[in-house]
Amino acid sequence: MGKQNIVIIGGGSAGVAAAKTLSKALDPSKYQVIVINPLPYRIWLIATLRLAVTQDEALKNDIFLPYDKVFVNGNGKFVQGKVASFTHSKEGGIVTLESGEKIDYHILLLSQGATWNGPPAFPSTEDGVKDHLNNFHSKVSKAQDIVLVGGGAVGMELAGEIKDVWPEKKVTIVHGDKLLLNPSYPDKFRRAAADSLTARGINLVLDEFINDPETREVQGITTASGKELKGADLITQIQTRGPRPNTTFVSEALGESSLTSLGLIRVRPTLQLADYDNIFAAGDAIDWKEQKQSAKASLHGDLVAKNIVALLSQKPLKPYKGMFEMICLTNGKDSGIAYFDVLWGITLGAWFARMVKSRSLLVSLYKGSQGY
Repeated sequence: MGKQNIVIIGGGSAGVAAAKTLSKALDPSKYQVIVINPLPYRIWLIATLRLAVTQDEALKNDIFLPYDKVFVNGNGKFVQGKVASFTHSKEGGIVTLESGEKIDYHILLLSQGATWNGPPAFPSTEDGVKDHLNNFHSKVSKAQDIVLVGGGAVGMELAGEIKDVWPEKKVTIVHGDKLLLNPSYPDKFRRAAADSLTARGINLVLDEFINDPETREVQGITTASGKELKGADLITQIQTRGPRPNTTFVSEALGESSLTSLGLIRVRPTLQLADYDNIFAAGDAIDWKEQKQSAKASLHGDLVAKNIVALLSQKPLKPYKGMFEMICLTNGKDSGIAYFDVLWGITLGAWFARMVKSRSLLVSLYKGSQGY
């Protein structure tokens, strides 16, 4: 009997965490861990806003790392490709790539993530990634009055990056709520985050919407309620409804009942799919009441890996219990703000954000997870 494949679709935070744990725990004579990803490298999204604005070549080299060192003791295989479909049964199934290549699996992990807007919306080809970065940088460098649609973490951090490089440019965030971010965080923290931006001259237009927020050059823009931003010459959609999960091929394989109305994958506490013991899901594409963040995706991936080992050993699986909400927002390299939902709720200012994230963008953490 040949090796049984444990196939991981998606090489982001969840997929990499699972691959590392599985490659260390499984007997390579019995099992092969396979990671499938459209690009030959993993992009550290946390640092891509600064990269898009600065075009820093050294930063690019640090945050576009391949998968060659992810597998412990080389116990694993990377396959570059985009998944077109998969079949399923109690014994396993077959994953088919757009190239036509077929890969059989005994256990499947769906960790393909979600699609973003703005700078983090990377295409699935290497040339596309290069063009995407160049096009965004070209538009921002020429513009003088930039409107960012969406006042979540990405929009806020991008505003700070632009101000770092071009302090003379006018930057405005248009957000469809009365406060930045979302109600997962207390109002007091949301106001403090807004204050940290306005202190740098970033303008906020709250409780307003842009009807056509696609990134484009403009000659003024009008909000849905009629408010005019006359000087605007570039509008960039950051995130208006959160990232969109990449799950079309999942519903095609398992039926629409496998997803929520938002396209998120329904999972049990063990992160197995509701009706399939040998299919797991992790990361931004799952239906779990928590904010979508890289740290949480890594926790998902590690737990799934341990549960896969338990399943193969016919031992009890453990539930995912989540974690408290936390966020650390950069505001350029030297400022920012953080919140931890512990005790009474702890807010920490620029000194903490600068020490933990604003200067480093957690690149060393990413490089370590990639084996570099």
